[in-house]
Amino acid sequence: MAHRIRSGNLSESVHGMRLVWKSLDKMRCLRKRSTIPFLGFLITFLLFLNLYIEDGYVLEGDKRQLRETLVHPPSSERYVHTFRDLSNFSGTINVTYRYLAGTPLNRKKYLTIGLSSVKRKRGNYLLETIKSIFDQSSYEELKEIVVVVHLADFDLVWCENLVQEITRKFAHHIIAGRLLVIQAPEDYYPSLDGLKRNYNDPEDRVRFRSKQNVDYAFLLNFCTNLSHFYMMLEDDVRCSRNFLTALKKVITSREGSYWVMLEFSKLGYIGKLYHSKDLPRLAHFLLMFYQEMPCDWLLIHFRGLLAQKDVIRFKPSLFQHMGYYSSYKGAENKLKDDDFEEDSIDIPDNPPASLYTNINVFENYDATKAYSSVDEYFWGKPPATGDFFVIVFNKSTKISKIKIATGSDDRQNDILHHGALEVGEKLVGTKKGKQCSSYITLGEFKNGNIEVQDVDHKIAFDIECVRIVVTASQKEWLIIRSISLWTTQPPSQ
Repeated sequence: MAHRIRSGNLSESVHGMRLVWKSLDKMRCLRKRSTIPFLGFLITFLLFLNLYIEDGYVLEGDKRQLRETLVHPPSSERYVHTFRDLSNFSGTINVTYRYLAGTPLNRKKYLTIGLSSVKRKRGNYLLETIKSIFDQSSYEELKEIVVVVHLADFDLVWCENLVQEITRKFAHHIIAGRLLVIQAPEDYYPSLDGLKRNYNDPEDRVRFRSKQNVDYAFLLNFCTNLSHFYMMLEDDVRCSRNFLTALKKVITSREGSYWVMLEFSKLGYIGKLYHSKDLPRLAHFLLMFYQEMPCDWLLIHFRGLLAQKDVIRFKPSLFQHMGYYSSYKGAENKLKDDDFEEDSIDIPDNPPASLYTNINVFENYDATKAYSSVDEYFWGKPPATGDFFVIVFNKSTKISKIKIATGSDDRQNDILHHGALEVGEKLVGTKKGKQCSSYITLGEFKNGNIEVQDVDHKIAFDIECVRIVVTASQKEWLIIRSISLWTTQPPSQ
């Protein structure tokens, strides 16, 4: 079977989990007296230490040392040492899940989509979310996904009624192994009383967000071996058409480059993509710091600690928040992602590259920001004839479309008034970095913009460089707002 959490005597597992949470509760007293800088140091220490320790199972470790920890209040040295033993992030957590609907298949899928849901005071969007995932996927795409719903509410009557509805509406997907509904028993949860009141949040808010971190941790833990990639969604989301095809195109274009989290929405926990092999670490990370801060903040720390410094987000967004009422107290939440498009299979997938320019850069508006998918841009001082802005790919690539926009809404004259777009091959090293030695011109900029279709039909070689060349000096500064590339196949080996 593709996925199986270690089983055993349920009471023994629960007892072991309780021992761990009691140990962590003891440590909570020490952490309350600790400073925020110490917490930051501890997180960094643990994550990087983990890169050097072997795989193993966390909660089935040395029980004798756990008992010693319970008896002897830890000094700072013992505190870090104990957390190290509890934090070998490579192994799954021993939780005996309840299968409420469906069972995992033997074959690993391409993508798992994880949803965690609780009872809301106003509105319920889970069924609409599940429907959108399936309706917006083709028959071929459905073969490659599995949706896992974690019903994380302790109201068993609510859970039972919702499972009946899910089973009735999506029976064929459950039978086909495309939909699983699970629950982590309440016995496995830590204490949710007396939590730290960080950020002046009211007590009930701290309880809500702390439990939510644990909900997601148990969901991630369950999904570890179901597929190659994992997509985190919320339970009130609408999907774009053929989102899986767009995802696969982006993932393929980034083969050979390092990433921890790719983002396909700018909102909350929506549209965050991970390698499934990283899920145990992320699950443990959320459990260790469940009471410190909201989940979306912890996700940012996790990404940074695993050495992905910058946000890697793609536009248009593939997922949209559709709920009007939050799961916290039923408060209104009409937040929308204005980058979402219903039909966004044409998402650009800028392949990994290095960027160089000889245009004088203003402050920190450097070249990489034009190639980024976040709302940033390159801003340079007035360019002269012959100045350039070049993108050098990590691997030669076939490109189908290039679209470049200059200027901005509030600085409409800071465009490239006279420029050409070129693509190149035959990469060579120079004192100023790598450059291509041979270029072909694709077209001229008009009103500061250029879009070239069917590049792969016009160019016979695999492209190694894309270059913007200034063909006439200008008095105005230059903003390159966005550079969007569409690839046609994996980078050549």
